[in-house]
Amino acid sequence: MEKDTQLEKWVNLEDVAEYLSVSKDTVRAWIRGNKIPFYKAGKRYKFKISEVDDYVRNGKISE
Repeated sequence: MEKDTQLEKWVNLEDVAEYLSVSKDTVRAWIRGNKIPFYKAGKRYKFKISEVDDYVRNGKISE
């Protein structure tokens, strides 16, 4: 049995900051303001790039 969909990899705060070309502090501010979709795994923040892309495309993230 073969799966058609590939699982999306989780990325960390540093990866998201680099992906969006912003500082880690900016991403942390967005997290505090609930302006970016994130999940918490222990003390670490985890993100799905597809969800972050949706937020950016829909103009939900503003500095």
